Amino acid sequence: MYTYEYPRPMLTADCVVVRPSGEVLLVRRGNEPFKGCWALPGGFMEMDETIEHCAVRELMEETGIEVDESMLSLVGVFSAPGRDPRGRTVTAAYLVRADVGEAKAGDDAAEVRWWPLNALPPLAFDHDAIIASAIR
Repeated sequence: MYTYEYPRPMLTADCVVVRPSGEVLLVRRGNEPFKGCWALPGGFMEMDETIEHCAVRELMEETGIEVDESMLSLVGVFSAPGRDPRGRTVTAAYLVRADVGEAKAGDDAAEVRWWPLNALPPLAFDHDAIIASAIR
């Protein structure tokens, strides 16, 4: 088996779910890092899935909201060194274009809540920058 000599970053997907009323869906993190802080729903891509499938899966696991890949619109790729204290992590952030149902916390999300875009709590990682990019 060929091994690549360069370090490999981790890859995540994050979802920005915004209601027409101007509220964004956030999860309270149940695990470190940033345990207890608010963040966008998202997580690590598995080796056998696309980044879009990762976004759909993580949204379902953490919030119970079901969407399909056609409802995702790429906001951008966020890759600043140090954005995740666990190591070099790059995320693809998606705006979810759907009239979503009720959200309920699951997996590693301790709580879910809709927050007004003009009154967000302090956020984990660089999720404030991701939300700002999504609403532009």
